[in-house]
Amino acid sequence: MDVYGVVGNPINHSKSPKIHLLFGQQVGHDIYYQRISATDENFVDTIERFFTEGGKGLNITVPFKEQAFQLADSLSNNAQTCGSVNTLTFSEDGRIQGESTDGVGLIKDLTNNEISLDNARTLILGAGGATRGILPILFASLVGSVVLCNRTMAKAELLQEEFLPYGEIICQTSEQLSGSFDLIINATSASLSGEIPDMPDTIIPGSVCYDLAYAYGETPFQNWTKQNNSAKSLQGWGMLVEQAAESFYIWRGVRPKTQEIIQRLQTELEN
Repeated sequence: MDVYGVVGNPINHSKSPKIHLLFGQQVGHDIYYQRISATDENFVDTIERFFTEGGKGLNITVPFKEQAFQLADSLSNNAQTCGSVNTLTFSEDGRIQGESTDGVGLIKDLTNNEISLDNARTLILGAGGATRGILPILFASLVGSVVLCNRTMAKAELLQEEFLPYGEIICQTSEQLSGSFDLIINATSASLSGEIPDMPDTIIPGSVCYDLAYAYGETPFQNWTKQNNSAKSLQGWGMLVEQAAESFYIWRGVRPKTQEIIQRLQTELEN
């Protein structure tokens, strides 16, 4: 049986094992998928031990996507552009290959929810690996200008400079945010600790708000934006399934039927 896993911190909340088990059942592949906790200090050792012990592939989640980028021996064009990695594969020649499937997962879920990105004025909260993973494909999907808001302005400005060839990025503090946005994406980890990101509620009305985090029930960001009259408030279940399907395809050569899995998860959420 081939072994896969997801590495992050915190990691106990991750639903990736369940999703990949459902993928395997759907396509008739017998796999094992586990949660793996790591720290900044032992991340590299954790990855190397997993592959040394025969593991085939890993998903990487918060906060290790940029470290995974540095660790990979080879990178896809998409991962090179993003500067972050959420999928690692151990190849037959002993090399670790890195890919980023987050952006594809987000765009597929937005499309499934009939959200237009054409010239959309977009606000992204956070400037870490999650933001890196979605910026290139957002610009490729013809969004308009992107406003980047992060507690550390220098980190946002670094992304602004790095992704300048792809489109217009404006860096602002939370105090500077004003006006309206077509799409607001929460790429911070605030929801994982039961918090909401630092931004004024006056910019929410009429916006589509998307939390990259996910939870049983609503995330704090999803609930807060609904209360402040967002046009639509979504969380990252759909993106999670869609990006997982891309990883599964990289590892197994078969693309699962994601809508079937999303519907099953949503049914479980409601019960």
